[in-house]
Amino acid sequence: MREALKEALAAYEDNEVPVGAVIVHENRVIARAHNQRELLKDPTAHAEMIAITQAAAALNNWRLIGAAIYVTLEPCAMCAGAMVLARIGRLVYGAADPKAGACGTLYNIVQDARLNHQIDIVQGVLAGDCAQLLREFFAERRESP
Repeated sequence: MREALKEALAAYEDNEVPVGAVIVHENRVIARAHNQRELLKDPTAHAEMIAITQAAAALNNWRLIGAAIYVTLEPCAMCAGAMVLARIGRLVYGAADPKAGACGTLYNIVQDARLNHQIDIVQGVLAGDCAQLLREFFAERRESP
């Protein structure tokens, strides 16, 4: 999660919502990304989506079986759906997202038994650090004219 926090800090420094993601496969980091929606002018450029694309390229396979994704903020519905489609094995996230969280807070897409794949979840890892970075980012935005 500390590596994902480094990515979130990079997003913060780029004036992006500070969310970072890292994907690990066989004890090796195969992808790392942070939000780039503003830079790319792309609503789908979430940290998780970019990391999933990188991981698929690294494994030369769209199935990320056995991979774990570490994300600083609970994934949204789009990212949760992409994780299920990619067959990621484990999701570890920091801060819960009461407004858009789709991995246990508002919805639980990644563990919906009606889908063909479910993902193990570990919640709240370094949640305080992850949430603090988001609070600081949005506090600064509210102060700016």
